[in-house]
Amino acid sequence: MEDQEAISALGALAQEDRLSAFRLLMAEGPAGLPSGTVAARLDIQPTRMSFHLTTLERAGLLTARRDGRHIHYAVDYQRMRSLLGFLMEDCCGGNPAVCSLSTGTISTAQKPGCV
Repeated sequence: MEDQEAISALGALAQEDRLSAFRLLMAEGPAGLPSGTVAARLDIQPTRMSFHLTTLERAGLLTARRDGRHIHYAVDYQRMRSLLGFLMEDCCGGNPAVCSLSTGTISTAQKPGCV
């Protein structure tokens, strides 16, 4: 991942509604959700939510697919992994033990829906 791609992705996440939508979609897994469902679950006006979801899609963090009149959004897990890898690339002088993401919680590999 290049610097500008990371800046775009991090900038897209640096807004409360977008971060909430991204986290909701992370929990939903690869199937994602229609934009209207995301808006309803987060109690955000659908037009405002569509704007935020489009911003996340343009930053490469979400994928979108049309299903009739609805647009389903889902996290682009590979892109998210790339962003995390970019952030951790030079971590702690190359000592991976220091940079462990382990927090004592269930790893993402064990959570339902995580890829």
